[in-house]
Amino acid sequence: MDPKIKSSLIKILTLFTIGCGTLYLVFQLSPEFTETEKPHIKVPKNFDDARNLGKVLHNYKDTHYYQVLLCYFSTYIFLVTFSVPGSTSLSVLAGFLYPSSVAIFFVCLSSAVGAVLCFQLADALGRVFVEKYLKERLESWRKQVDQNSGDIMSYLLFLRITPFLPNWFINIASPQLQIDVWKFFWATFIGVAPLQFIAVSSGKEINKLVTFGDALSYDAVFLCVGAALLAVLPILVKKKFGKQFGMEEAKKVE
Repeated sequence: MDPKIKSSLIKILTLFTIGCGTLYLVFQLSPEFTETEKPHIKVPKNFDDARNLGKVLHNYKDTHYYQVLLCYFSTYIFLVTFSVPGSTSLSVLAGFLYPSSVAIFFVCLSSAVGAVLCFQLADALGRVFVEKYLKERLESWRKQVDQNSGDIMSYLLFLRITPFLPNWFINIASPQLQIDVWKFFWATFIGVAPLQFIAVSSGKEINKLVTFGDALSYDAVFLCVGAALLAVLPILVKKKFGKQFGMEEAKKVE
């Protein structure tokens, strides 16, 4: 193995371990859970996990508001920073626990902060990996960034809203293309909002089913219809603005 790659890998694994340790310490501040609740205190891998975790945390979020929020915020940032799957389930969980406006704000903020930390980590330690293993993809995306350099903010928003490029690739490749970190932050904060709205809305409906049984209100119907319409937004934007942003070539990055 190349010494530079080995050195960077060791540093990244060390930071990952420190992150795990920090997350463990944060969870020591959480409420004392019962023996039946403890099995559900884990990073959710699917909606069932998110629902079960939501049931447990729902009992504590009012009496231990800040502890629960800190655990949630820390976990979300950790997952995004190290590109660990599970953030979508946490977005659903936010809708289960908090009012929609609060949930969407914290989910978008967590996504943006985590993405910036991933950006900084890639900038400091990930260059050798990107240059060795993702060089072709990076060069393909570099052409698109250069073509849209006059309005890079709109271009980044477009990428966050649409499924052209995976988020993990945008996070680790952006520093290699000298993209401004503040534009990167705000494009992420705003750009993830539409899809996060869908996830949060799903959490609200799960909350209603858990709290009120199988009751279905007009609000729930409108939320589902709104979420469904919002789900096709990326497709509509893709068809309308894909050529404008020169995304035909960017598909090669996927």
